[in-house]
Amino acid sequence: MLGATAARVLTQLRHDHRSVAMILVVPSVLLAVVYWLFENETLPPGAPRTFDRVGLIMLAIFPFVIMFLITSITMLRERTTGTLERLMTTPIHQADLLFGYGIAFSVMAALQSAIATGVAYWVFNLDIRGNGGYVVLVAVVNAVLGVALGLFCSAFARTEFQAVQFMPVVVIPQILLCGLFVARDHMNDVFHALSDWMPLSYSVDALQEIAKNADATEAMWRDFGIMGAIVLGLLALASFTLPRKSS
Repeated sequence: MLGATAARVLTQLRHDHRSVAMILVVPSVLLAVVYWLFENETLPPGAPRTFDRVGLIMLAIFPFVIMFLITSITMLRERTTGTLERLMTTPIHQADLLFGYGIAFSVMAALQSAIATGVAYWVFNLDIRGNGGYVVLVAVVNAVLGVALGLFCSAFARTEFQAVQFMPVVVIPQILLCGLFVARDHMNDVFHALSDWMPLSYSVDALQEIAKNADATEAMWRDFGIMGAIVLGLLALASFTLPRKSS
């Protein structure tokens, strides 16, 4: 049943060309915009490009934001059209249903992250010390984080407009406090404490570890572990928002 749910969602997505384009194409286009913003900057000899720092962080932010939007709206449609209620009359378990959605969106997230990271390295020559494979891994986990958060938040919306309204509540604060604009160590105590509770902060921390070190570090794996625990926690919380099984 888990595989059947994932296959059904992937089939629906495959026929939704706009969603596919948003997932697979838009992150690379936005990354290109970031690159061109800093294309003509003047740097002293040997100084790292601003794009190498900002573009790297965007590889975490773009998948997170886009997968949050796609997942929350898609899941809301499943709820409002009665699809979820009909599925709950079948022998499928709630966990199978939810993780089936998670697997389907995670497959798309992996494709999205691989494409965006490939564009960053091979088109815009992203220059960091660490292994690009770890960058892809962070991007994938962050996209799955967006999926899990989207599944959870969709339970509290009744319309697509309400689903989008969660952006300034659960997404934008994370972007502001993740370390993109100001290093978290340089924030005041209140903002630093708030950022410690925001999942995106650990994604950015992991990417910064990759940027500074040629090999994987203990801090990077710790951040991975925290992100993974948050994803599982959000999926578990989302399972309680599903309609109860009816006979």
